[in-house]
Amino acid sequence: MKKIQFDEHRQAHFAHFNSMANPHFGITAEVDITVFLDCVRRSPTLRFTPAMVYLISRAALEIVPFRWRIRRCNNGDKEAVEIVEHSNLRPSFAVPTATSSAFSFCTVDYNEDPLAFHTAAEAVMERMKHEPSFEDEPGADDYLFLSTFPWASFTSVTHAMPAADQGDSVPRIVWGKYHKKDNKVMMPLAVQAHHAVVDGSDLGRYYQEIQRLFDKSEEILNFFQSNHPPLSRR
Repeated sequence: MKKIQFDEHRQAHFAHFNSMANPHFGITAEVDITVFLDCVRRSPTLRFTPAMVYLISRAALEIVPFRWRIRRCNNGDKEAVEIVEHSNLRPSFAVPTATSSAFSFCTVDYNEDPLAFHTAAEAVMERMKHEPSFEDEPGADDYLFLSTFPWASFTSVTHAMPAADQGDSVPRIVWGKYHKKDNKVMMPLAVQAHHAVVDGSDLGRYYQEIQRLFDKSEEILNFFQSNHPPLSRR
């Protein structure tokens, strides 16, 4: 993690959007997961959710502004704002629990190695099913908040957000129910970010990157492949 300084133009942009009562904006678009879903269905060990979280997180790390965070700190007698850039992020996503109808937060350290990440994610997901937690680490902002809405192929998403003056600048990404369209499998993907640190062009580059990774799923996740018949589980 390091502190960064914006140039004059970028600082003006930051100040403008950081002063807004609702500085967050979001985009929802469909992505093609045909190759990705085929990889999951052909593998006896690859699970949909850990693999999806891995690719979504990997794409986010490639977009530098997705790693910027706004921090409020005391500077003498007044409150100051600083921007930090994380070198890594921790995806935190919702998982169902065995103890109630409520979900649990599930936070996993990102690992560039997909097998290592998948293994760690499976272990944490299993633990959270029986030991649910609804708390984030106090003061931590190196999160990437993820969720899923598998019941419908949505066209937009809104999030419960803290007050704007708390400076929450963690991106939020939600994937929805996939469906067949013109011989492809399409899935809605909603991305929300703080406009003081993330622009529309950054979201555009994110969608390009995540689509590139979905298209390369067989190469990225090739160690999970086998000659087993397709599986029907998520």
